[in-house]
Amino acid sequence: MSAVPETGATRATRSFPRVGVRATRKATIIAFFAWLFAVFDYIMFGTLLPQIAGSFGWTDATAALVSTLVSVGTAVIALAVGPIVDRIGRRKGMILTVSGTAVASALSAATPGAGYLIGVRSLGGLGLSEQAVNATYLNELYAVTDDEVIKRRRGLVYSLVQGGWPLGVLLASAWVAIFLPLIGWRGCFLLAVFPAALIALMRRGLRESPQFELELKLRALRKEGKTAEAAELARSYGVDDQPAAPLAAIFRGQALRNTLVLGFAWFINWFGIQLFSVLGTSVLTEGKHVSFENSLVLLIVVNAVGYLGYIAHGFLGDRLGRRNVIAFGWIISGILFALMLTVASGTVSVVVLYSLGMFFLVGPYAAMLFYMGECYDTTCRATGTGFLNALSQPGAIVAGAIVTGMLASGSTWGHAALLVGAVGTFVSGFVMFGARKAPLLQG
Repeated sequence: MSAVPETGATRATRSFPRVGVRATRKATIIAFFAWLFAVFDYIMFGTLLPQIAGSFGWTDATAALVSTLVSVGTAVIALAVGPIVDRIGRRKGMILTVSGTAVASALSAATPGAGYLIGVRSLGGLGLSEQAVNATYLNELYAVTDDEVIKRRRGLVYSLVQGGWPLGVLLASAWVAIFLPLIGWRGCFLLAVFPAALIALMRRGLRESPQFELELKLRALRKEGKTAEAAELARSYGVDDQPAAPLAAIFRGQALRNTLVLGFAWFINWFGIQLFSVLGTSVLTEGKHVSFENSLVLLIVVNAVGYLGYIAHGFLGDRLGRRNVIAFGWIISGILFALMLTVASGTVSVVVLYSLGMFFLVGPYAAMLFYMGECYDTTCRATGTGFLNALSQPGAIVAGAIVTGMLASGSTWGHAALLVGAVGTFVSGFVMFGARKAPLLQG
């Protein structure tokens, strides 16, 4: 049976080794928990930021500046992860990202001040890159799996994995609500080390993707000077023989348009993520005058609804096309958050509009991450998804800088969240219409 070629490749005469049902489902489950705990660590910092700021006597503007500088460091780390994973492999890359999450949590517990915290939390870029590495690995695994259920519904299944974002936010909120009164914010970070470390150990048992195993063979042949043999082997599997740097590959040919459009969409959309997800407690406590304790409970409800958004958008993406589902979701989300900030006055209306806004803000990422993996070939897939994923942090940096400036000049959190978060989310939806429809990877 011949393999169907990847994007832009010649017709294949050989097929990749198949991945069994059990191995596919094991990898999927571990990927879900790895992403959940990476999000848990990442969001816990934002959730605890008011408490950290209080313990050090920071003003709102100082706390916002710290958050912005953390985003700068996170971006630097996240940008490096994609090329590293395309070099060392998906399996080792996944161990690296979740191990980084454990280290970031452990070192955060020992924070003596702002400078140290900024440096340590920058390691969160490894955890944030978890979703890009997951998308790369599972795209390749699902393309050659014997699990026909997953193969037919790969977008929906991946939505369950990517749904670790709202569940991670939910878990962080519940974790802080339970443990903060007992062990303080330092203890909350310290306890978070153990689940991430456990996932890192579990990943040692996963196999490398067949596509990357082929890439390793091609590299070995080229290193031995057997370039013609490497080219012939690549053609036999229906893949491009591209020894060029993967970072250059995502800026040429058919990949270029989606790299630019999706990158800009990530950048703008992260305005909304930064305000309503990462800094949700600050928006609720300062913008809508909700108590810190009630804001934690509200975020639990909101992100439970957000998880349903992942499933819905993953399901619809398989049927209606991922690009359009992402675009319309973000447009609707921007409108709902604007209504929450301007119209909602009671607890019920805030909860309903915030929940629906989160449903359409984070849900499209179930389609987005899988869509990104479909846009690139094996040689540059991790670099492409990692690069786009890292562009979220420049978005967070710019959003944080604007919010910091607005707060310092006397504006309110509610006004900042409206102009930066709601408007940014709305615009990002329209940007998505400029992307090409991605070809579906097949085995």
